[in-house]
Amino acid sequence: MNAEELAKYIDHTNLKAYVSREEIKKLCDEAKEYGFYAVCVNPYRVKDAKEFLEGTDIKIASVVGFPLGATFTETKVQEAIMAVRNGADEIDMVMNIGAMKDGDYEVVEKDIREVVEAVHPMGAKVKVIIETCYLSDEEKVKACELAKKAGADFVKTSTGFGSAGAKVEDVKLMRSVVGNDMGVKAAGGIHNAKEAIAMIEAGATRIGASRSVQIIETLEK
Repeated sequence: MNAEELAKYIDHTNLKAYVSREEIKKLCDEAKEYGFYAVCVNPYRVKDAKEFLEGTDIKIASVVGFPLGATFTETKVQEAIMAVRNGADEIDMVMNIGAMKDGDYEVVEKDIREVVEAVHPMGAKVKVIIETCYLSDEEKVKACELAKKAGADFVKTSTGFGSAGAKVEDVKLMRSVVGNDMGVKAAGGIHNAKEAIAMIEAGATRIGASRSVQIIETLEK
């Protein structure tokens, strides 16, 4: 895999609370320079990213219910709609992790489905962050099944704000559950090309990373 091919897997990400407009410009400039598939930013910064990426085919992803997943479904829906109206092409929503731990599967599925049904007609895709570090393997399987049933486009390992990030074994498990019908995004703690390629070989179709430039540069050396 060459640098250009690897870059097309990457959502170049900055979700820090204190990120400035200038840092969003830098993120977008790097996305243009390296040819990343998308940038991933907080909802407030979608308009900035849209401005800085004008005239390119680089996608904009934004996050919903981030990073805990514990907001009301109605809040997630409105947040997702506003992000798409402002220019987001993809929504990375955090599953209701607490409800998942409770075994309230109807709540989890409804939470995802309502976001999906709100933004799919607007042309946006939905990735469901299941936050693997907090789940047993059985819960990971169930979470992926619920995301698939609710009509989501991707399942995603992590927010990058939990106690651990993406693991190869989790990506393999998630891919085994969703089959070829959905994408799998590995995110959180991916530092270099070797780690990114291992995730792709395990079944990831997208990589979320804040160290995207470092990932590409470690491949080139």
